[in-house]
Amino acid sequence: MNVIRATVVNTTDLLDTVLYAVVSGIGLALVFSLAIWGAIRFAEFSRDQRHLAAGGAAALSLLALAATLGAVVFGIILMAQK
Repeated sequence: MNVIRATVVNTTDLLDTVLYAVVSGIGLALVFSLAIWGAIRFAEFSRDQRHLAAGGAAALSLLALAATLGAVVFGIILMAQK
C-alpha cells in the first residue's frame, strides 16, 4: 500500500511570514511614533524660543517620517515582486 503525503500548509513559510509581519509592524509603529514625538517637541521648543532644540526635533521628525515612507514603499515593492 502506497501512502501519498501532501503538504497542506508549509509551516516554515507561514511562521516566517508571521514573524516578519510582527517585527515590521512593531518597527514601523515605533519609527512613526518617533516622527510624531519629534513634531510635538518641535512645537514645544519653538514656543519656548529654543531654536536649536526645535531644529533637532524637526530633523528627527522628518528623518523618521522618511524612514516610515521608505519602509512602506519597500514593503510594497517586495510584495509586488512575488
